[in-house]
Amino acid sequence: MVATFPTPVKRFTHQPIQQQFAVAFRYDVYFTEQLFHPENSLLADVITADGEAGPKKVMVVIDDGLLSFHPHLLRQIQAYGQCYSSVLTLTSTVPVLGGEASKNDASLIEQLQRSMDEVGLCRHSYVIGIGGGAVLDMVGYAAATVHRGIRLIRVPTTVLAQNDSGVGVKNSINAYGKKNFLGTFAPPYAVLNDFTFLTTLDDRDWRSGMAEALKVALIKDAEFFAAIETDAAALAHREMPPMQAAIHRCARLHMAHIAGHGDPFEMGSSRPLDFGHWAAHRLEQLTQYRLRHGEAVAIGIALDSTYSYLSGLLSREDWQRICQTFQTLGFALYVPELSSHLDEPEHPDSLFRGLTEFREHLGGELTLTLLQGIGAGLEVHHVDLERYQDAISVLQTLAPTEA
Repeated sequence: MVATFPTPVKRFTHQPIQQQFAVAFRYDVYFTEQLFHPENSLLADVITADGEAGPKKVMVVIDDGLLSFHPHLLRQIQAYGQCYSSVLTLTSTVPVLGGEASKNDASLIEQLQRSMDEVGLCRHSYVIGIGGGAVLDMVGYAAATVHRGIRLIRVPTTVLAQNDSGVGVKNSINAYGKKNFLGTFAPPYAVLNDFTFLTTLDDRDWRSGMAEALKVALIKDAEFFAAIETDAAALAHREMPPMQAAIHRCARLHMAHIAGHGDPFEMGSSRPLDFGHWAAHRLEQLTQYRLRHGEAVAIGIALDSTYSYLSGLLSREDWQRICQTFQTLGFALYVPELSSHLDEPEHPDSLFRGLTEFREHLGGELTLTLLQGIGAGLEVHHVDLERYQDAISVLQTLAPTEA
């Protein structure tokens, strides 16, 4: 059936109205210890710096996993609020499920949104998120969607969150079987890194954040990689000074990329700061999140570095330095899920499904970052799956053999 129109379409002569504007974002990242000690005025100073009359309503959302390691934390936060009552009014302190599980439960978002409504937060109020990267992602998503955005202060408590995810502009939850499928770009009001929280991390979480430091060093800063390489044994033995130095330098590099790369909200198809992440995100799913994010990133970086080496882009010496540094830090570079259904790229359990998901998440053409040297990333749009299979086989040979 052919559609018919009873009258000719009227042509309008009005010209389109074109509009363009820029919005400047600013947020600072601070480094401290004992953030909630009454003599540490940093949090109160950050809130006072908005120049508005106080006190301001503040809601604290805290990773409940912290409370077993810091049993006095809730009381310390309450005492801090009383000490600085002229600056802030603590409306509530809400413990939430920690870890990746916090991003897998969409009902947590609704619960937080309801709580923000019940205590009467407005766009001049503050939400303080305290926890690891997953909790901060979830809390940031909730805060960004209430009143189209309540001011968010992040207090990252893991290495990974202090040097990477906690200092960025992204918030998200997992949905429909895909990592970070729902989310927002919403810069925080401020980030307050308290090194005290790192002292109670288990060895896996202490180590995991270093994968992101190695990531940014490998694609942007050869000297930073060399510093991590030199300090790898000390870092593995939990020495705090080299960890603090690595966190500060990694955070600075991430923020410089966000501000200077020209695409902070990822409107294009290029995302070099996700070097190694196409495989990492997929491995997290395939292992049912048995792998920490940083552990998966370490394997993803090792895989893409090995692929770069087999492609003739990266020298054998540099490839060996990369793998050795990860291993000295204590990372495993192979898990069985890497080898699942490699000859069936579209199989639900195939690692290579991650390439499709990565392209869809970015939009446009596939864009991956490889290495053409330590400190020198290279973007590519096509990959050889058979060569990736070879790279996985190489990593398998590096896995320790069971006795």
